[in-house]
Amino acid sequence: MGDGTNATAVTGRRRERATLRPGTGRRPTDRRPLAAVAALFTLAQLLLNATGLGLGWDEIVYVSQVTTHHPAAFFSAPRSRGVSLLVAPVASWSASTALLRTYLALLSGLGLYLALRAWRGLFPARVLATAGALFATLWVTLFYGSQAMPNLWVALGALLCVGSLLRALPDRPDRSDRSDRSDRSDRPPRSPGPPRPAGSRWPVPSGPVPLGGVMGGAALMAWMRPADAVWVSAPLLVLVLARRHLPLAAALVGGLSAGAAEWVAEAYARYGGLGERLAEASRIQGGLGLHLAFDDQLRALGGRGLCRPCAGALPSPALTWWWFALPLLAALALAVAIRAGRTLPTAVPLACAATAAAPYLLTIDYAAPRFLQPAYALLAPPVADALGHLARAPRGRWRPAATTLLALGAAAHLAAQLAVLTHVTAGQSAARRDWARAAGTLHALGVRPPCLLTGYESIPLGYYTGCSSGDISGHNANTTHAAIGAAARRIPVAAVTAPGAAPPPYARSWTPHRVGGLTVLLAPPPDGGAATSGR
Repeated sequence: MGDGTNATAVTGRRRERATLRPGTGRRPTDRRPLAAVAALFTLAQLLLNATGLGLGWDEIVYVSQVTTHHPAAFFSAPRSRGVSLLVAPVASWSASTALLRTYLALLSGLGLYLALRAWRGLFPARVLATAGALFATLWVTLFYGSQAMPNLWVALGALLCVGSLLRALPDRPDRSDRSDRSDRSDRPPRSPGPPRPAGSRWPVPSGPVPLGGVMGGAALMAWMRPADAVWVSAPLLVLVLARRHLPLAAALVGGLSAGAAEWVAEAYARYGGLGERLAEASRIQGGLGLHLAFDDQLRALGGRGLCRPCAGALPSPALTWWWFALPLLAALALAVAIRAGRTLPTAVPLACAATAAAPYLLTIDYAAPRFLQPAYALLAPPVADALGHLARAPRGRWRPAATTLLALGAAAHLAAQLAVLTHVTAGQSAARRDWARAAGTLHALGVRPPCLLTGYESIPLGYYTGCSSGDISGHNANTTHAAIGAAARRIPVAAVTAPGAAPPPYARSWTPHRVGGLTVLLAPPPDGGAATSGR
């Protein structure tokens, strides 16, 4: 009967299920779609670009800090040692690049799964799986997933931190509950919630508080790039302070402090203080200030690993249209969330994505696609939710048409990303093979470890040759004329110049040789013997 006791009980259970707060853990989330996305992400890396690609310039700097088979390259002020420690379990004992790439591909796949799992209950599993697929199929994610670079790990740390914090943040009490007690006489009694600690100033969450995810994600971001971690975390800190949730504030600040501790300590040990290191980092990056880099980032989307200086024509709209669609989809996601009364899980990642992108769009005069990876990762859940809304919103005969259009758009987007990935991988592979060939020629010229290379591309050429690297000027300046002259009396030393460039003053009397498209000037042999003939 409609007014029977059993009907009342069933209605009560339905109401209880409908009002469960997302993230309480009372409704199990299907993990299989997230695991499948992470596994396919790992497999795609291994099949498309991972194991056969040599180390790039920045990777060499990070990896060489922990290897025993190569001298450490100069480590400049903006860099953090998180990547070096991340690769240490493999790079510290093995020189195999394929093994290192496989390790990083597996680790990044696991990281993506854990980061997406932190959002369980905030969005349905299908939305999270779509978000993971959107982020994982970007060419910049596929390319850098197995690279010893920090940006992807900042992105995964951001996903973990923001998702964990949103799940831990208790709901604000409904204002309707503050009405006069006399109006509640006909309401069914509320079930008792979790006990509130004595003297507590904040609501107690209805489920377990994932403080570990907040701390771990914040620490991972700061461990990799402290400045990026601060930008991503700024909206989170404002939120938890506004809510007066001191445990979450402590977890967030504690994670950031733990991750950045080594970078700050090194600032005082090597640079004379935190301000001095920040000033040096700004100098190396061309001087931070108001620089609009939107067009630079667009140019980089066509497959340029580093766009500095960034000139030339913009890539085809077929490769960049998704970039213009992102803010529109983000706005739609926010509108849908506000209308559905679940604003916070959408608004917070959008705010963090905006602050994560701000320094790279507004303060530097160059670009690299990987700089925006944290923003792309944080945009992924809301954008996936917006796409789901677009697929479900049309009624009747229009729904299949909308679904078909979205499927075609996804296929075109995936094809474009794979095309750029293929182009980038081919170009980078060729450049790194050139370094390996140049190293072989230098070995034939008698430049063998222990040795020193200076000048143009001395860091990558030094690594592939097994030599130390040094520069007397520029962003990687770490030696002097006198130090180079002293080294030349003990070990083989060579100065590398770009095509058409004049030799450095200390190497004008050295013997020139052509090595590929470069000129290499060899110092007189330390033992006074004859130099090997050039090629």
